[in-house]
Amino acid sequence: MSDHPRNKLFYLGCLILITLSLALLSSLSAQENLGKGRISGIAIDENGNPLEKVLIVVESLKGKTKLEGYSDKKGHFAVAGMGTGFWRITATKEGYSSSYVDMNVRQLATNPPITFTLKKMTGFSAFLADEGSMKLFDQGNTLINEGKYDEALQVFEEFLVKYPEIFQAHLNIGSCYFKKGDLDKAEAEFLLVLDKVIKTLGDYKKDPATSLRALSGIGEVYLRKGDFETAQKYFSQALDISPQDEVAAYNVGEIYFSSQKIDEAIRYFELATQIKKDWSKPYLKLGYVYLNKGDFSKSLEYFGRFVEMDPENPEVPQVKNIIATIEKMKK
Repeated sequence: MSDHPRNKLFYLGCLILITLSLALLSSLSAQENLGKGRISGIAIDENGNPLEKVLIVVESLKGKTKLEGYSDKKGHFAVAGMGTGFWRITATKEGYSSSYVDMNVRQLATNPPITFTLKKMTGFSAFLADEGSMKLFDQGNTLINEGKYDEALQVFEEFLVKYPEIFQAHLNIGSCYFKKGDLDKAEAEFLLVLDKVIKTLGDYKKDPATSLRALSGIGEVYLRKGDFETAQKYFSQALDISPQDEVAAYNVGEIYFSSQKIDEAIRYFELATQIKKDWSKPYLKLGYVYLNKGDFSKSLEYFGRFVEMDPENPEVPQVKNIIATIEKMKK
């Protein structure tokens, strides 16, 4: 009997019915709490101007149901289909901070209108929310690394047209001019950044990363110009803001060494090694400083550490020759 065609058709029909029932239950479970409830309102900016194309998302707080709508040219919006209960209504628009409200939606009565006031994002908040501008900024940095300084300048200037308040971009522009050899323009960009820090925050130490880059940048400018006294002033300011900056300490050491102020040079080169123990460059300089001072034992110690730390450095062969010469002198 069970093999009769009619029985097979019967079982197949039951199987289809069960499958459809399960699918319907699944769909109902995913879209629970639907009904005749309706919410409406208006989306405006901080000045009271209507905002068009604001995305309105209505989510059930006791399920996964989600409904959506958009505001029109006058900022008005309406979303229907909610069951009775608590729902979260969220308003979002690119370039603006999002806003939400939780509401007990009713089906058999008129729900009070909602007013969303969205604040326009500015500065870093807007920048971080703008994927295109972030890519533009990264493109500028890539061009700098590739040595395409004129193209990088165009990118950063384009960026500043859109985000003039992000004055930190002038650091990148200053770096471009410095690498191009236009030292006066580089200094002007770094000074502009320092001026902006003071005007917005009142103290370099309230934005140490930005201030450090600007001060060190000016120090590099004057180092390139051969004005060691002014360079030392800016590097020392950088160290005062960020005592843990090994590059600033190293640069101050370089300035003192070039001025034959040996003991001061030693102090800053040693500070650089303390800040960054695995950086070979200050060890090399300490080898030369102590050699200049006539302390051969210390010179050998630092030259040896440099060779041990950075055996692939192109200066290693020359340093090994110096080590061999010193050892012969000591015999």
